Amino acid sequence: MEIKKSANVGEWLDQRLGTTMLAKVLMTEYWIPKNINFLWAFGVVLMTLFALLVISGMFLLMYYKPDTALAFNSVNYTIMQEVAYGWLFRHIHAVAASVVFLVIYIHMLTGIYYGSYKSGREMIWISGMLLFVTFSAEGFSGYMLPWGQMSYWAAQVITNLFGAIPFIGPDLVIWIRGDYVVSDATLTRFFALHVFILPLIIMGIIGLHFYSLRIPHVNNQEGEEVDFEAEARKYKAGEKKKAKVIPFWPVFLSKDIFVLSVFLVFFFYLVFFHYGFAMDPINFIPADSMKTPPHIYPEWYFLWSYEVLRGFFFSADLGLIAFGIANVIFFLMPWLDRDPAVKPAAKRPYFFIWFWVLIVDLIGLTIWGKLPPTGVNAYIGFVFSILFLALFIILPMISKAERNGGAK
Repeated sequence: MEIKKSANVGEWLDQRLGTTMLAKVLMTEYWIPKNINFLWAFGVVLMTLFALLVISGMFLLMYYKPDTALAFNSVNYTIMQEVAYGWLFRHIHAVAASVVFLVIYIHMLTGIYYGSYKSGREMIWISGMLLFVTFSAEGFSGYMLPWGQMSYWAAQVITNLFGAIPFIGPDLVIWIRGDYVVSDATLTRFFALHVFILPLIIMGIIGLHFYSLRIPHVNNQEGEEVDFEAEARKYKAGEKKKAKVIPFWPVFLSKDIFVLSVFLVFFFYLVFFHYGFAMDPINFIPADSMKTPPHIYPEWYFLWSYEVLRGFFFSADLGLIAFGIANVIFFLMPWLDRDPAVKPAAKRPYFFIWFWVLIVDLIGLTIWGKLPPTGVNAYIGFVFSILFLALFIILPMISKAERNGGAK
């Protein structure tokens, strides 16, 4: 069949495919602010990590046994010692599962710093927070699968939390576990969640998150002030240095690829030389329902909210309420921040202080969440928990003050 020569790829696609979505995407020009920094490449890094988790998880799935009598040995003996390169796929999966939360937190805090949740961007923010919640559920369900001591007892503690929900709590715990206690039925249910149900939900939300980026322009320091069409004309006219925008392909995407390449060097360094940070030593002991570990704690990426839960050591009910608030409060950022101006925190004096106090508090909660809640540690954890809640109570007030001209 003879193919007619076209002036460009877009024209050829239009002849061959008509006005299909592929043709529209390839023929559409997207322009990005020139001074956007490397922190905005972390979305691509997250997508890459998710792909690594899926691929490595598929290989692990070939040898894993979702049975309480076989799960521990299938991971620690079959995969780690008998299967060729099984250790590599487990290290990749474990390190990616841990590092993905580091990247999520950086990406989330970047969005807070630049005000990426402001009016017009609510769907971007909410879809991103839904991704955080589903990744958290995916991380917790995966933490159970090796069926070590910490896997078992973490499942015991977390599922018990649902028992505090009024009226339906006790029945809900039994439904989640599939039994009156954490058992083989529980492992099977969390296995199904981890390998099938949650990955499908995550892929759907990733699609929603990327699509919602089309609503406003990508915002950064100058994103609200740039006339994209005028600056694009400058760029096309050869005034590339004067133009404030760059084309998404190939210029901006090449920056993403560079950041991703540097990250992958760091990632595989951890995989080969420091993979132990992603694996709790206690979890190399087989699960034993008759022997409780002296100190039960979740993975590092849940420690901050776990410390909010146990920070109210004098009242389990208050701790549970605080824990619930801590896990939904970030969803409300678009409405708690009363200043409609989309500016980085560096240009908002009150918010700048608030932002860095939040980071220090989250680090403090994470550190104390790993320590035994005894003696002075319990009181320090309580202070950090109160501070966390107080920050979100005062956010509407300080942002309103900035909106009204209280800070120049």
